[in-house]
Amino acid sequence: MLMTTNFEADYWTFSLFLLGALSLCVFMLVCGFLLGGRAVARAKHTPFESGIDSVSTARTCFSAKFYLIAMFFVIFDAEALYLYVWAITIREAGWMGFIEISIFITMLFIDLFYLDRIGAFEWALRKKLIMK
Repeated sequence: MLMTTNFEADYWTFSLFLLGALSLCVFMLVCGFLLGGRAVARAKHTPFESGIDSVSTARTCFSAKFYLIAMFFVIFDAEALYLYVWAITIREAGWMGFIEISIFITMLFIDLFYLDRIGAFEWALRKKLIMK
């Protein structure tokens, strides 16, 4: 009997939490609708971002290099998370953890050097020197 009481209490608390979250969302949407501006102007529906009027379409084609740099950023940014976790648990990791993170950082530098060596970070094309 005690087990079912705890089980029912968990459902009631979750239901109460869900009801509170949904009512808060509805409240914010209704307040935004009621208190929001209703101005009608010719320039109301034109895109405006960061204080600058848009000058071209949003359907601009980006170079594949842009996406490559974005992937490098995500990869190396995720590695920073591992370094942060290691920094928090440095006392528990001991010397073995220090050696492992040193290997990890060395591998990151090798990867970075390799990417620089193959020209992955260069936006402009290199002009090859032709020796005669």
